[in-house]
Amino acid sequence: MATCCDSGVFLFLFVSGRCNYFARRCMTPYIIVNPAAGSITNLDALLAQLQRLHPAKVHVTHAAGDAEKFAAAAIQNRCNYIVAAGGDGTLNEVINGIATRAEDACVGVVPLGTGNDFARSIGLPAAIEANIDILLSPKTRFIDVVRVKSDRTRFFVNVSAGGFSGLIDEKLTPGIKHAWGPLAYVRGAAAALPQLQAYRTQVVFDEKERVSMDLYNVVVGNGRFVAGGLPIAPDADPGDGLLDIVLIPKCSIPEMALLAAEIVLGKHLANNAIVFRRAKTIEVRSEPGMWFNVDGELVGNAPAVFQIGPRRLNFVVGKG
Repeated sequence: MATCCDSGVFLFLFVSGRCNYFARRCMTPYIIVNPAAGSITNLDALLAQLQRLHPAKVHVTHAAGDAEKFAAAAIQNRCNYIVAAGGDGTLNEVINGIATRAEDACVGVVPLGTGNDFARSIGLPAAIEANIDILLSPKTRFIDVVRVKSDRTRFFVNVSAGGFSGLIDEKLTPGIKHAWGPLAYVRGAAAALPQLQAYRTQVVFDEKERVSMDLYNVVVGNGRFVAGGLPIAPDADPGDGLLDIVLIPKCSIPEMALLAAEIVLGKHLANNAIVFRRAKTIEVRSEPGMWFNVDGELVGNAPAVFQIGPRRLNFVVGKG
């Protein structure tokens, strides 16, 4: 039976001084479009633009989970150049659709969401046509994939946060996010401060170092940004094989307000109250159990275990 990938070519990729043989049997992209992505104003015009890529297939999602199913089907059909046209949530679904076979895939993105935080982390432009130009002549690098095991197992390439971030998210309407940009986080934090709850938390790094303290937030970063440009893990490198972990401790309301402002500027790691570590694994237990989200999706309640999958996924990062 013929597939969209029958005209195969092979690429040689040189990474960290060693030759990686990556058989890309499908150089034409398999595109997954989320029509509800925040920056889409004319779906028909967007689909016409995407035809410049001469796609093997274009699938438009209709419900949550569709992008994950379409990505899994692409890998099954040996189409391993997959493009997520949507926001961070769409990209996250695609990552979960291919996670068990990430080594077989090359992933690109057309950032169409309101935040586009992972695209920002790797330096992709905002304009649709510029990203299409990149996808037509892609430069790739291997990046890490993170697995989180909690109430269920999920994968991500950007950031997961547990604790008060969910409360702040409740305060942020789409209108506030659009009007305030990264400063929306400060506004949301200010609104949430009277309701903040500390979690008695035990954190274990790489099964060695143990930290016990009252925390408001645990952030596990592979990418650098959240919430539409907030540099929560300002020095994170998605291909270094390490998680950037930020622990935000219980503190007074004035101290928390100052810390929120420092986070907007990416200066919070210099705050002596912050606990910052890099590790390959992190285990979090708390009382009460803090909820973790990945790209806005709740994945479960602590205990949660995060583990890096170093350099598992070939990702389009620029024009070759």
